[in-house]
Order: sequence, then C-alpha cells, then structure tokens
Amino acid sequence: MNQKYDAHSGLNYYEINNDRQPLVLIHAQGVDGTSYANVSKRLSKKFHIYSIDCYGHGKSSHAAESYNIVDISNAIISFIENVVKSNVWLLGHSSGGLIAAFIASKTTLCDKLILEDPPFFSSQGDSRKNTFNYVDLSTICHNYIMQDEQKDFVLYYFTNQYAWNLFPEKSRNKVRAKLVKIATTYRKKHPDKDLKVLFWPKSALAGYKGMNNYDPLFGETFYNDSFHCGIPHEDILSKISCDTIFMKAKTNIGNNGLLLAALSDDDVRHVAEVIPKCKIVHFDCGHGIHIEKPKEFIRCLINLK
Repeated sequence: MNQKYDAHSGLNYYEINNDRQPLVLIHAQGVDGTSYANVSKRLSKKFHIYSIDCYGHGKSSHAAESYNIVDISNAIISFIENVVKSNVWLLGHSSGGLIAAFIASKTTLCDKLILEDPPFFSSQGDSRKNTFNYVDLSTICHNYIMQDEQKDFVLYYFTNQYAWNLFPEKSRNKVRAKLVKIATTYRKKHPDKDLKVLFWPKSALAGYKGMNNYDPLFGETFYNDSFHCGIPHEDILSKISCDTIFMKAKTNIGNNGLLLAALSDDDVRHVAEVIPKCKIVHFDCGHGIHIEKPKEFIRCLINLK
C-alpha cells in the first residue's frame, strides 16, 4: 500500500490504486491504517483500497479536541468528497465501525456499509463500564494520563493490560514479570517498531500494530463517554439507509459478568432491528475478525460484489 496524506482533512491514508470499487477501511482504536495490511492486497483484486488513520492514530492529526465521532466522521466525509470523489463502500472495525455508521447515517456517500464487530450500545453510557474495553484500554489510557513516571505508553499498556487477569492465578505474577521483562528489553532496542513479545499470541500482538503513534487521550474519550458527543447509538443506526452487513465476533462473558467482547448477542439483535436493511454474519473468533479469520473475512466481502 502506498502511504499518502490529505492536508485538507488532516488524514493520513494508505492506498492500493486501481479502477475498481472504492473501499474505505476505518481501523479500530489503538492501531492504525496498516491494521488491514494482511488482507488489503487480496481485497485489491476487487476493490480500490483506501485505509485511513483516524485522528489520534498513525500520522493523521493529533489534535485532542477532534477525538470524537462527529469530527472524525466529518474529516472522512471530506476525504471521500475531495480524494475519492465518488461513492464508496465503508468498512469499519470496532470504534471504526461506530464512525463508519455515523458517516452512513449522515450522507449518501456510502453505497454499502460493513461493520466489523463495533461496540454499539455496549460502549455508551453506564453499559460501557462492564465491558473489556472500559476496564482495559480506556482505563489504562486514563491512568497513564494521570501519572508522569512512565513515558512509554506501549510498555505501560502491555504491563497493565486486563489480559493478565485471564491467566491462572497461581502462575499469573510469574508469567507477567517474565513477559514484561521481555517487552521492556524489546522496547529499549526497538522503540520505533511494533511490539513483539516471545510467547505472546500473534492475534493479541496485532493490537499493538501502530500503537507507537496512538494518543491515549483518544482512549480517554471512551473512559469519560465523550467520544459519542451525546448522540444515542439508536439515533445513528435508525438513519442508515444503505445495505449493511454486521460482522459479529464470538461473545464471551467473564466469570464476573464482564463482557469480553465488543457487544452482546442482545446488542447485535437490537442493531439489526434498528438498521432498516441489515444482515448479521457470525464469525467463530475474537474481536479482530480480519486478523483471526482473514480468508472468511475476505470471502464475505467478495461475495457482496
């Protein structure tokens, strides 16, 4: 993918140029437009790929006042109008799916909307406090901002991530100390590279792709619920008129009732009830569907053509 920058919108993006159907990819929180690198080449056989860095991520604008669904969506709308210059298919993963849906609800620029496991209903209001994202990335971002000892957010996140609670209690501290030591050594040697830690799952390391250029103030907006600008998710979804595919990852509930997923099965059923033309496609994997199930992910998109 060729990296480019649109000064008008303040968005960095990656493009695979051809004369095919424009497909705009909007990544999840914490990563950047390169998150889709593992599927972009194969998707380019059917699509003209534009993979965007959202504000606060990658090489796009890092102005904290714009870290909200309205400003980011307006920037992408400007990008579509001035760079793509045609209607598009929009695909958004996680928080990127929230943004993609808002764009589709506000404009006629989206011919088809693909939502990859976005946290509708679960990430808004008090519901957000019982989700993995809140106790993990959002809270870690908040705590990082409130301290001034650790300057490396990537290492701070790895050290404090909620995932350690999923290890057996007897071995948790020992394993954590060992792997944090490995991560610390790697960060000292390769401060500008994506984190790699021996024995850490590749699917989990995918969440660190681009985190070097992630602004924790973006995560703070999910911690304090300001990202949504007070706009109820139901209002957004009810105004989407284009055909919509919702890619739903597996739902897991922790022993303490914590939602270890983007949204619950009830949430996704409510999404399908509110969007006029919506089809749910289930995937037997975790939140990063395009990372964990790339062949099925690509097949789903190709079959929409």
